[in-house]
Amino acid sequence: MSTSTTAITNAASAATNNTTSTTGSSSSSANSLNQIAGNFNEFLQLLTTQLQNQDPLDPLDTNQFTQELVEFSSVEQQVDTNSNLQTLISLQQTSEATSAMQFIGSTVTLNGATATLSSSSPATWSLNSPSPATAKVTITSATGQVAYSRTVSLNSGTQSYSWNGQGNNGVTWPAGQYTLAVSATGANGQPVTVSTRTQGTVSGVDLSQNPPQLIVGGQDYAISAVQSINNSNLTTSLGSLNSSLSNLNSSLSSSLNSLNSSLSTLNQLL
Repeated sequence: MSTSTTAITNAASAATNNTTSTTGSSSSSANSLNQIAGNFNEFLQLLTTQLQNQDPLDPLDTNQFTQELVEFSSVEQQVDTNSNLQTLISLQQTSEATSAMQFIGSTVTLNGATATLSSSSPATWSLNSPSPATAKVTITSATGQVAYSRTVSLNSGTQSYSWNGQGNNGVTWPAGQYTLAVSATGANGQPVTVSTRTQGTVSGVDLSQNPPQLIVGGQDYAISAVQSINNSNLTTSLGSLNSSLSNLNSSLSSSLNSLNSSLSTLNQLL
């Protein structure tokens, strides 16, 4: 293997190690680009030296080193593109945080089985059954203790289920987070899957997590868990945010696939 080819191999390896992760930092992309630029200059110097000292009877294959030069430039451009995408991701994360803060104070319906019991209001869930069913409802505390259990009849469709905190033994449980589990069967004895949702008011946003989490009843929920809100502007904002995230993921995936293709072509040439 020639020394110029070795320089390209080192650059390709550096690019692969630094660009295969979609969550890499922008500084990593910059280091990768600087590394390729340094190896590219080394490649040109070695190539010039080889041309000056080549055997006239056995000259270098011009087509090969021209292809290597083109592929080297292609990899460099792809790493630069990845760096720009990292900037877009950073801007998108800022947009996510801004969108999440708009939920504060809104009442939201969430996918989940944990609801808040307080001294002023019962713990309330929304149950959706695809058909009439007989269900055993079990409510457990945050520590896993069974606080309440009962067999109830469910209608087809969505219905509300509330618990005032009174246990099976008549003792009132303290305020806190309680989780509801439903085991249901239909008229023919076949299992029926019942989905569970909860409602609550967004009291804050946890920006330390990525993506930001909504705080409802002291629990953290991803924005994707929100099924409905009582503010039409927020509904539009949520749809726009999900669309932007989808477009960004598509662009990032396309760029990485193109980079991997360039690296694969370069390795074949080498």
